[in-house]
Amino acid sequence: MTQMNIKLTAINDVKEFVDIAGRCNFDIDITVGKYVVDAKSIMGLFSLDLSKELTLTAHTDDASGLEKNIEKFIVK
Repeated sequence: MTQMNIKLTAINDVKEFVDIAGRCNFDIDITVGKYVVDAKSIMGLFSLDLSKELTLTAHTDDASGLEKNIEKFIVK
């Protein structure tokens, strides 16, 4: 399992992120506060408070490909 914080600030960011997540063959959750949604669900992401940092949890031992593809969304 891999965790990282991300920030999605625009509608196009959400669309791009969901497209990238959808290509992964493992589950990815997004958490903000007490809410957890499937990262592959555009409606789920839009139901969250996107003004806050989101915690991404990738249910895999190797998320390096995902991390590379979403690098611009990762909060450092």
